[in-house]
Amino acid sequence: MRYKLFPVVVGFFVAVLLISNTTACKIVQIGPFLFDGGTLVFPISYIFGDVLTEVYGYKRSRIAIWTGFGACALMALVYQLVGLAPPAPEWGLQDAYQSILGQTPRIVLASLIAFWSGEFTNAYVLAKMKMLTRGRWLWTRTIGSTVCGEFVDSFVFVVFAFSGLYQPGVLAYIILSNYVFKTLYEALATPFTYILVGWLKKVEKCDVYDYDTRFNPFLIGDFGDDAV
Repeated sequence: MRYKLFPVVVGFFVAVLLISNTTACKIVQIGPFLFDGGTLVFPISYIFGDVLTEVYGYKRSRIAIWTGFGACALMALVYQLVGLAPPAPEWGLQDAYQSILGQTPRIVLASLIAFWSGEFTNAYVLAKMKMLTRGRWLWTRTIGSTVCGEFVDSFVFVVFAFSGLYQPGVLAYIILSNYVFKTLYEALATPFTYILVGWLKKVEKCDVYDYDTRFNPFLIGDFGDDAV
């Protein structure tokens, strides 16, 4: 079956990932929460991740995750290469460029590993819960998958990015701040998720269950006779 809007949803999913990675250079504080600016945008990628798995199934969600991973890796590589290129003598913004876009390789690697781990955890849990609930109670699997996926993402990123730089107590506080904020973010967005899922299922005339799916995240070509 060919899906008309799948490429569009993937496009928005990837755009959110790129925006959240670029805005992550600013640290913000809202109430008791302390996190990077990308956290304001990044939870939307989990909303799109939920929509992709719920409507199109784990196999197509797997393609979307790898597409996002590749786009983020390419973006980070280009930022680094441009940062290393000699600046023009009359251009005095090299330090500003490096401060905003010149992330350290450790941060880039931590971000990529955390994204990959968290998104696949999210997709796996949602797909499994959909089969267990027989498609009922969408809110239980959007929130349940987020609880699992966001924890993996927050834990992996902070541990890989900041271990050795901060005391364990500070690391735990950053993980908790990110985790609680992101989870509450998506929980509050549940009505929007319901609307988008319902509309896409109606337009695409599909509601995929992953009964025969192989959940290996590396089987990106596993589509059988289906076409995207």
